[in-house]
Amino acid sequence: MLKRLEIAGFKSFARKTVLDFSSAATAIVGPNGSGKSNVAEAFRFALGEQSMKSMRGKRSEDLIFAGSNMAPRANRAAVAIVFDNTPHTRPHGGNGASQGPVRIFPKLDFDEVAIERAVFRDGTSEYSINGSKARLRDIQELLASANIGETGHHIISQGEADRILLAHPRERRAMLEDALGLKVFEFKKQEAERKLEKTEENVKQVEALRREIAPHIKFLSKQVERLERADSLRQELQNAYLQYFAIEELYLEVEKKKAHEDKARAAERLAAAEAELTIFEERTTHDTEGIKRTEAVRTAERELDKATNERAQLSREIGRMEGSLESAKRRSLQVAREKDIQVKISRDDFESLRKELDSQCSISDTAAPESIRAALLSVRHTIAVFFERFASTTETFLAEEETAVYGYEDQMRDLTTKDTELARHIDEARNALARAREAVFAYEETGREERHKVFAAAEAKAQEEGVIARLEARLQTLTMEHEAYVVERNEALALVGIPALAYEKLTELPQEDRRVQEDRRRAIDRLKIRVEEAGGAGEDVRTEHKDAVEREAYLARELEDLSKSALGLHELISELSEELTKSFNEGLHKVNASFGEFFALMFGGGTAKLILEDVSVANDDEEDEFDEGMPRPVMKGKPGIDISVGLPKKRVQSLMQLSGGERALTSIALIFAMSQVNPPPFLILDETDAALDEANSRRYGDMIENLARRSQLIVISHNRETMSRAGILYGVTMGADGISKLLSVKFEDAVTVAK
Repeated sequence: MLKRLEIAGFKSFARKTVLDFSSAATAIVGPNGSGKSNVAEAFRFALGEQSMKSMRGKRSEDLIFAGSNMAPRANRAAVAIVFDNTPHTRPHGGNGASQGPVRIFPKLDFDEVAIERAVFRDGTSEYSINGSKARLRDIQELLASANIGETGHHIISQGEADRILLAHPRERRAMLEDALGLKVFEFKKQEAERKLEKTEENVKQVEALRREIAPHIKFLSKQVERLERADSLRQELQNAYLQYFAIEELYLEVEKKKAHEDKARAAERLAAAEAELTIFEERTTHDTEGIKRTEAVRTAERELDKATNERAQLSREIGRMEGSLESAKRRSLQVAREKDIQVKISRDDFESLRKELDSQCSISDTAAPESIRAALLSVRHTIAVFFERFASTTETFLAEEETAVYGYEDQMRDLTTKDTELARHIDEARNALARAREAVFAYEETGREERHKVFAAAEAKAQEEGVIARLEARLQTLTMEHEAYVVERNEALALVGIPALAYEKLTELPQEDRRVQEDRRRAIDRLKIRVEEAGGAGEDVRTEHKDAVEREAYLARELEDLSKSALGLHELISELSEELTKSFNEGLHKVNASFGEFFALMFGGGTAKLILEDVSVANDDEEDEFDEGMPRPVMKGKPGIDISVGLPKKRVQSLMQLSGGERALTSIALIFAMSQVNPPPFLILDETDAALDEANSRRYGDMIENLARRSQLIVISHNRETMSRAGILYGVTMGADGISKLLSVKFEDAVTVAK
């Protein structure tokens, strides 16, 4: 499944170098310092190794060809590993059972997958998969799905044969989980935990937002309730307006029409009376005595006309004054309601009350005992002082509106007095006219019936003139009421809007007293005050309240969704933890079985197994430092892995008591055992056989041949026995220019040529 390795500018490989891996086992040989181990480090580099110590360097720049006396330095180092991703039937487990054809990278629908990493002199790295840029995380997850983990258990570098023995128990567990292919589950679990942490953080944020918005919604709800009450009052005012305007409009129309019709009829009757009088005057023009008496009649008539006209004008003035007084009273009443003060009674009522109290006290005084009379005298004195103070017209304690009302009442009283005097004067003028006419009638012995008609005509004329004057005053009053009606309509339009004027016109007035309509108007005045106090329409508040409620509902749904997501993530983490525990225990059992077999094969007997570390002891070692070259495993709460070995004919208390060769053999047995359980696509062994003698080298070679049936092997070795087990042999040399070069031999082709 490993097709080739392409190296360019990496360490001593200045020029592009390609290693083909068409054999199950490939050996890389060469003298010391020629660059053999750079091949293993190239694999580490391309697979995302972050520890410079593992690649024998201090800085990223150390990985780029530094140049020599004969070759310039490179600005970029790049390594690409190419895998055959066509479906293969892969052996699975140590029992040789196989599964159906699968791709090494099932998520990629390509027959060939190239993973490349490049590093530049500024220290930046670039990763790509089949030429498309990728993240290191993407590379790690892709490799984890193929059992190529970040712990590097499949790459044993030079001098690290016993690394797994010397590793920390938790680091050793990480390597075992990596070899068992559990990193995929670990990645999923970590991703789920990150999502859960983010989800819980989002839950807290949403809850904080809901707590923050709740007081605002409460405040806006109260505002909306107030607006709804205002709407209710406005609706009530609208209904009142509809009834009031419908009645008032028809009332004014009917009353104006009636007044104009009555005035027209009175004018016709007046014209008829004047015509009769004109005829009589024409007959008496040439009669001297009659003229004298007629002149007296005319003088009396002029005096009567003058008085009648003055009274008609006075009637109009009284009509206007009645309208002004009524308007002032309404204004005074409205201001009184707004200022919450008491409305004063009229002075006439005030004076009547004073006289009645004085009279009652006087009546009681005559028959009461002396003590009661003294009390009554005190009461009378107090009442007198009270009325003297508040009945006085010189006091300035009245409100401006009440003063205006009283002023109009005084003027009205004066006008009424004048009207009474004019009425008396008219009566006198009429009497004078009657006497003058009687003189005329006495002078004329004949035509008494005609004179009677003339007298009736004159009387009718005077009467109709009075009727016309009163009707004109009535029309003036109706005009003022119509003006007030128009003002009221404008106020309704401002307070309620057009709906207040959308009333249905009436065809006839309701059978009720006029005071009922006035009561409706006063009720409307009270409603107007309440509507003005309640405030405006407040559409902005309604919109804000609606938005806030919708926002709170959205947050509630978000919180519910996040809670469901968190519950699902908890279940997923629990399932992954169970799967990890189950797979790890099964894998540990299989590794122990293979480890014991390989250990017995390498040592000619003995026992070896992996055991779980005591959790309490593991927690005490929480602060132990790990190897700088290895990533710190995320295994909090998990027990580490200890190794228990029993050598034949030798008692060992700890691994540190083993010799260098024994540690190497034990490490090789464990590495091969882990590779047997879940074979990786390839296994790189860098001089892991350096400490073996000839007998163990043969055993090592047999194990390599057995392992090559399940994984591709790249072995870097000086051991002839190991070389003989490879299908392809790459020789690495270094010329005078300091650049590593390759020479390759395929043993099958070499045997054919030799024959």
